[in-house]
Amino acid sequence: MEEQRNGMSKSQEQRAETESSPSSSSSSSRSHPCPICLSPTPQLQESYLDRCFHKFCYKCIVQWTKVVASKYSEAPSSLNCPFCKTENFSIIHGYDGSSFERHYVSQIFSDSVFFTEAHRYRLQCYYAEPGFLSDAFDIKRFWKSRKYLQSNPWLYSWLKREIQALMQEEDVDVVAHHILGTMESSLRRDDQRKLKAPEERQREFKTLLRDAARPFLMGRTDRFVDEAELFLGSGLNLEAYDDVCMQRLGLKDAGVDSPEEPTNDSAVVPQSLFVSDEDPDGAE
Repeated sequence: MEEQRNGMSKSQEQRAETESSPSSSSSSSRSHPCPICLSPTPQLQESYLDRCFHKFCYKCIVQWTKVVASKYSEAPSSLNCPFCKTENFSIIHGYDGSSFERHYVSQIFSDSVFFTEAHRYRLQCYYAEPGFLSDAFDIKRFWKSRKYLQSNPWLYSWLKREIQALMQEEDVDVVAHHILGTMESSLRRDDQRKLKAPEERQREFKTLLRDAARPFLMGRTDRFVDEAELFLGSGLNLEAYDDVCMQRLGLKDAGVDSPEEPTNDSAVVPQSLFVSDEDPDGAE
């Protein structure tokens, strides 16, 4: 919704005019990167919180707002600035010296109706301490025994849900297919790569996945790559993997139901993708 300049206080208007001038914007971007992604904020993507007036990339602060809002059962009407913790009620965007757009926190939350309990649970995993699942699965054996050559029928469903949770967007099919293609291409290419040590193959896979995901997941990329490796290395279907994660987070003990119910014939699908400890090619 567009509002006229008189919707701003005089001090806010003067500050916005200073920030929006070409010379000052360029200088400000170099000296004051977006506090969320830590990158210089492109002039066309500049946005401000309405009380403290701290500047962020528009996409970054909207995603941040959705992440925070998703933790509430009802739509919150305000947001604490991630930089200074001042309470704000809207995001000012597209200020051109005469008009601007205002996006209210409550409206941003209501636009995220697709966000389910499963998405909230996955975000909790990203806020948890790194390594809370590191001893649950034998990742070294996954690479050493070349179990990655086996197809994982649940990978796309896991990827799509993960990316939706991190990007706070419902339509992520293009991004999910892009990342899935990178993963499968890296995992299935086993001609000359079979001569490489498992550690080197693991490192190459994570590097390729990191490069494919970073434009979309930004600061969450490294953690996403680790989570993707854990899901692949677990050999579990989506429901069983969620059960392990929720138990580690203490959600099962608290009586929280699994975020996703079995679908179709999933009740009779073996929980483990790998029905044997034997290597795909019979190697020990």
